Amino acid sequence: MASFLRFGSFLLLSWVLTVVGNPAAAAGVFRPKPWSLAHATFYGDETASATMGGACGYGNLFMNGYGADTVALSSTLFNNGFACGTCYQIKCYQSSTCHRDVIFTTVTATNLCPPNWAEPSDNGGWCNPPRIHFDMSKPAFMKIADWRAGIVPVLYRRVPCRRNGGLRFAFQGNGYWLLVYVMNVGGGGDIGSMWVKGSNTGWTSMSHNWGASYQAFATLGGQALSFKITSYTTRQTVIAWNVAPSSWCVGLTYSSNINFR
Repeated sequence: MASFLRFGSFLLLSWVLTVVGNPAAAAGVFRPKPWSLAHATFYGDETASATMGGACGYGNLFMNGYGADTVALSSTLFNNGFACGTCYQIKCYQSSTCHRDVIFTTVTATNLCPPNWAEPSDNGGWCNPPRIHFDMSKPAFMKIADWRAGIVPVLYRRVPCRRNGGLRFAFQGNGYWLLVYVMNVGGGGDIGSMWVKGSNTGWTSMSHNWGASYQAFATLGGQALSFKITSYTTRQTVIAWNVAPSSWCVGLTYSSNINFR
C-alpha cells in the first residue's frame, strides 16, 4: 500500500511539473469575448492605401498578410501598442445604413486612432479617451455599412486570430541593437514579452519599443537567433528555434514554423 501511495504521489508530482512547468500548456487558449457596444468610422479610400504602415509597424499590410481588413484603435484599446495584432468581429448595430445581409466582419488592429482634442468626443473627437472606437479601413467599413453614414454604432468582440503559417520576425537595427517587429501572430494576436537567444548566448530579455516591436541592446551578429514570446492576453509562451541563420541581416523578415493557438 505504501509503495502504491509513493507511486501515486510520483505520478501526481510528474503531472504537476509537466503542466505547470510548461507555460504553453498551463496558459489558456484564447476564447472570444462577449459583445460590447462602440462606434466605428473609416479612413482612407477603397484601395486601403492610407492604412499602409501604421503605428504597429507592419509596413505593407498586403505583403505581410493583413490585407485591407484592418482597423485603427482608439488609445483606450490600443494600450500603448500592446493591442497590435489583436482581432475583432464588428457588426453594424441599429442604423438604417447597416448592410442587413452581413452578420459581421473580422479585422486586425494595425494602427492607432489618435485623440482629436479640438473636437468633442461625441462630434469629431471619436477616438478621445476614454471612448472605445474603431476607425476601420474603408473596404472593411463598407462590408458592414454604407460608407456615406460616416459613423455607425457597432457591436464588437475580441476573437482569436486565425493565421496561416508561423510567426514572422522583421529585423531592423544594427550590430549592437536589434529591433524586431513580430507579425502574423495567431491566438490572442498580441505580444506581452519577448526574449532572444543567440547560438552562443543565453536568453536575453527584449524591451517593448512601440507597436509590435521589441528591442535588444546586444551584439548578436554571426549567431543563429531564436525567440521566446509570451502572449499579452493568454500568457501562453512559445519558442521559435533558429528563426534566423547566423548570416541574418537587418531589413529582412524571417519566418518560423510555430504560432499561438
